[in-house]
Amino acid sequence: MYQNYVFDFYGTLADIRTDEENPRLWEKMSEIYSAMGAEYNSRQLQCAFRRLEREEKERVACGSAGDGNKEDAEPDLTKVFSGLYHEKGVFCDAAQAKLTAVTFRALSREFIRVYDGVTELLAELRRRGKGVFLLSNAQADFTRPEIELLELTQYFDGIFLSSEQGCKKPSPVFFGKLLQTYGLDPRECIMIGNDEAADIAGAKRAGMAALYIHTAISPSEYGRVEADYRVMDGDFRKVGGLILQTD
Repeated sequence: MYQNYVFDFYGTLADIRTDEENPRLWEKMSEIYSAMGAEYNSRQLQCAFRRLEREEKERVACGSAGDGNKEDAEPDLTKVFSGLYHEKGVFCDAAQAKLTAVTFRALSREFIRVYDGVTELLAELRRRGKGVFLLSNAQADFTRPEIELLELTQYFDGIFLSSEQGCKKPSPVFFGKLLQTYGLDPRECIMIGNDEAADIAGAKRAGMAALYIHTAISPSEYGRVEADYRVMDGDFRKVGGLILQTD
């Protein structure tokens, strides 16, 4: 039925818990910055991070990638981690900024795992010669290492992350970039995701079919967007039975 399968990542393929408000996280990060010559206490670092995050989002929203819509704009937080060094007069190259971002993510992450049935479905789609893509609202320097960690990179023909594109779901710009880059016909595509507003509504606006899966980290509101398929108990193993049944 479908030639291309577009997946969300967090809450759809992978279960994850993070805590970016944990005081211990900011204490450890302030130690790292201070050791590199950028002196912050934990409170100063957290406040500076949030300020630079807001500024970067506003900058992106003013550009063409964000299409002028602040709600759809997605900043690259690695630039924020870099900016924290620069504000203290400390040189930071791209490698150091990325390492700082990866360290932050590792310290804030409580766990990450692949849902049961994910690897099997992705492998089956590849076996059938289908296009398999990832379209996720995510920070590249957080998410690309986690995709590798979960050994999923090999299954995707393309990985589109919002921080690299400057915009996020449900922006039609984000969906349109994926379709245009890979020459996909939206009528031959289905989006699979756990967020009705971002994944399902966004896919519908882009002319794609959609499957909604409700998981523990889905937004609490649901039932307002009409999906072509629904899995309401979070059992990813049921997804293949729905989207491959008439293939």
